[in-house]
Amino acid sequence: MEESEGVSRLLAEAGVDARRLRDALGLLSDGSWWTLADLVRVTATSRRGVEALLRELGPQRSGDRFRLPPARAAAYRGLRDPAGGLTDPVGHLLDRHPGAVERMAGLIAGAPRGRQALDHVSATPGTVVRRALLLGARFWLPGARVLCVGDHDLTSLAVARLHPEAEVTVVDIDERVLAYIAGRAAEEGLTVRTRWADLRLGLPPSVREQADLVITDPPYTPEGIGLFAARAVEGLRDIERGRVLLAYGAGERSPMLAHKVQAALHDLALVTEAMYPDFNRYFGAEAIGSAADLYILRPTTRSRPAAAARADRFAAAIYTHGPSSVESRPTGAPAPRTGDDGFTPALLVGDWPKDTFPKTPRVRPAVWLAKPYASSPTHVAITVPPGLEPSTPRLLLATRADHVRLLLPAPLPTLGGPGTDPGDLWPELLSPTGPLAAVYEIKVTGTVVDAVRVPMPQDAAGRLVRGILDNAHGKLANTWREGLIRACDGLTKRQARAVVAEAAPWAEDVTPLELPAHRLDELPDAVAASLRLGAVAREPAK
Repeated sequence: MEESEGVSRLLAEAGVDARRLRDALGLLSDGSWWTLADLVRVTATSRRGVEALLRELGPQRSGDRFRLPPARAAAYRGLRDPAGGLTDPVGHLLDRHPGAVERMAGLIAGAPRGRQALDHVSATPGTVVRRALLLGARFWLPGARVLCVGDHDLTSLAVARLHPEAEVTVVDIDERVLAYIAGRAAEEGLTVRTRWADLRLGLPPSVREQADLVITDPPYTPEGIGLFAARAVEGLRDIERGRVLLAYGAGERSPMLAHKVQAALHDLALVTEAMYPDFNRYFGAEAIGSAADLYILRPTTRSRPAAAARADRFAAAIYTHGPSSVESRPTGAPAPRTGDDGFTPALLVGDWPKDTFPKTPRVRPAVWLAKPYASSPTHVAITVPPGLEPSTPRLLLATRADHVRLLLPAPLPTLGGPGTDPGDLWPELLSPTGPLAAVYEIKVTGTVVDAVRVPMPQDAAGRLVRGILDNAHGKLANTWREGLIRACDGLTKRQARAVVAEAAPWAEDVTPLELPAHRLDELPDAVAASLRLGAVAREPAK
């Protein structure tokens, strides 16, 4: 049986890029049943391309699976090069780590569900393991610091499992991902530090200029790539020797999208040291063939200044879906309420209209979170744009004002309520039983959140927790240590440092603003434990 005219036309139109379609034809002709999603992922061909091929072929169908019957398959078997495709750069290393892919498959299956608003698409377990193997094959990892800028894929766990000699840190906006990574790492005896951050507002202080290698799989928009790559550069401690590994993919028919992304990387003065085509495979993202290339980027001496100049210019819109998508329309900030309650802001945080309190000082949220404000305003008004709502608890912690009024773009969501994004855990931090209750009495009226500072607690544990949260820009371990020394008369600095390390090993080098929600929740119990340990430590040995 001869090849159909429609199939011949598709192959001719594809030209030198026809290998993808030939691979799909070979799979459909091997006697197995294939789903559309599997054909897309295995061949790295866009869904649109595979659908066009299936229309011309008219294959057998069983539910959502396809194949060619033996009589028709014979005409296409010769189209595929049996030795085709590029050699996997680390495929030969997989046999040295039996069970690694299966273990990661279990971890990925148990991970929090992806959030469309954050452009989450899960990489396959094989991809995550191969990323870790490539790091070890290309770079010397003993003692190296690896930073994952966003890690819904759980690459951090794969790196920590295969290279325990490396120090691994994760920065992410999704509280669920951070809690899951920390929990699984603890179960397996791995060391993975977790830090909360919205990269649009900056990189956490504890990870700036600290990493030797940074790996990221950012939103696939020029804005998203540019922002994540800029933050990755800011995370490198040695700009001459560090590397950034970045995943990015575009459909075979969308070269201009790739051009815009590569232009964003060029603006950061990053050199493409290597690029492995279709290295990353995904469950989903079928528009780009469920695949992405892996770039190894080398910074230049111009990269850090370029990152500093460009990172803060990126708008909140960096994603392809949701309120922070590049196609969303920004909404203006409403004026803060004033009236019978006498609230008049002494400082405005965020993007306020010019005619709103024109003589009142203003500060950008990124600056607000980066360092303490020079003066001590008693009344602060903060506007939160769409998509930046998860930063609300940290915006509150970043001041010692008596009264903070936040204006949200929509009413505060009810945790677990209808239509709630599964990643919306930040409202729980504002609840009467949440960790911010130690600092504020919070009242919510529609889109307005009023936070009024409460008196200092009288008990030792409450005072220590409050002291830590009141110094949100300072290193948590330092504030904690000094508070312990005051609470436990006779405790030395060395003893206090050891007590904090025992009660909260996750507290070293982090500020309260960077703490993930699960660590903020653990803080009161950890503080109480440290006071008990401190009381024992100060007793003279018998």
